Amino acid sequence: MKTFPIGGVHPSENKLSRGVAIERLPLPDQVTIPLAQHIGAPATAQVAKGDKVLTGQLIAAASSFMSANIHSPISGVVTAVEPVLNGQGLRQMMITIKREGDEWLETIDRSPEIKYECNLTPAEIIAKIKEAGVVGMGGATFPTHVKLSVPPGRKAEYLIINGVECEPYLTSDHRTMLERGEELLVGVTILMRTLSVNEAYVGVENNKPDAISHLRELVAGNAHFKGIHITPLKVQYPQGGEKQLIAAVTGRQVPPPPALPIHVGAVVCNASTTVAVYEAVQKNKPLIERVVTLTGKCVKSPKNLLTRMGTPISALIEAAGGVPEELGKVVNGGPMMGRAIVNLQAPVTKGCSGVTLFAEQEALRKEPSACIKCAKCVSACPMGLEPYLLSKYSRKRNWEAMEQNDITSCIECGCCQFTCPANIPLLDYVRQGKQIVMGFIRARDAAEGPKK
Repeated sequence: MKTFPIGGVHPSENKLSRGVAIERLPLPDQVTIPLAQHIGAPATAQVAKGDKVLTGQLIAAASSFMSANIHSPISGVVTAVEPVLNGQGLRQMMITIKREGDEWLETIDRSPEIKYECNLTPAEIIAKIKEAGVVGMGGATFPTHVKLSVPPGRKAEYLIINGVECEPYLTSDHRTMLERGEELLVGVTILMRTLSVNEAYVGVENNKPDAISHLRELVAGNAHFKGIHITPLKVQYPQGGEKQLIAAVTGRQVPPPPALPIHVGAVVCNASTTVAVYEAVQKNKPLIERVVTLTGKCVKSPKNLLTRMGTPISALIEAAGGVPEELGKVVNGGPMMGRAIVNLQAPVTKGCSGVTLFAEQEALRKEPSACIKCAKCVSACPMGLEPYLLSKYSRKRNWEAMEQNDITSCIECGCCQFTCPANIPLLDYVRQGKQIVMGFIRARDAAEGPKK
């Protein structure tokens, strides 16, 4: 069974909602849309207070190459363009819209018919993806049109679709593969056409046998899907990490930053993102909704909810049975890489694949003790780093040493913290230090100017 070569762990899967079909969440009365739902520069608002908008209408335009358009997820009236508290309790510029009905732009095809044929050129496909504001929906939120714009001197050899979903609890990609498999595979053919590759690989962890068999049946029964391979992978976290997935499927190792997957001829696209590509190219539909897993052992009815962007997280919790009495923590994402949410009125965004609720007893951290030099964190690190050392440098604010020890290669997967018998919050320290070091690197690069 294919997997990546070093490190990794196997946390309890807790896929409580794997058998729960996708359910459409009722439209919210009001949405708040952050202007930064992607890696790169925030989008620039194109509407003002008092403007009327339709569902799917552009409300914020990409402000640079590394940016993404944002569209209205509902029809109604813009009530504010101002800073609003996000999930971490920080003020962020957002557009607030009060819903009035659900009137869509006429250019969006809302029919259930699946469109297989795409005769657009690669440049035309990329333009439609950019126009639709599609970004990586696995959490990274990298603008998809940027990823597909292969730089001069590089060539895509492998297209890999990430259907791994290795994060415990989350099942939104799993359900998408089961319920929207044909749209997914048409999306793969569109990406293949864009990158001029003849073969593509859909990587799925072996704990999703129903998705593997379903996609294989679709591929075998449709001539449109020639060249698409469904590739089962060993259940091992973080199998869904971009570099780990490339290593598992191709055997190639992506060099440390600033190298990207395209440097080894690979382009990786998330399963839900691939469906969004299909909708953008074949249906003229912008990215205004996504499937979000609302889950947790203390949740009454774990669900997979098709949710419009900007919907408050509290609405998803209510749809799954309400706030549990014993609630201790709410996390955007899963337990390994997710971040705590302190404001339940914060909106669902393009990168929100799941929200996990933990009871107070589950959320309690054990008291840390001194490092016993066991090196379990080193063995578990899928990037071959020394987390104990990076954590130490972060605590001592030795940013230069952190950079010298390849902190930029850290993917923040949490394997180190998961394995630590001393309960040291290694990921917290490493993540904090990485943010500071990355800030220094960006400032240094800006001061030096563009490289020749």
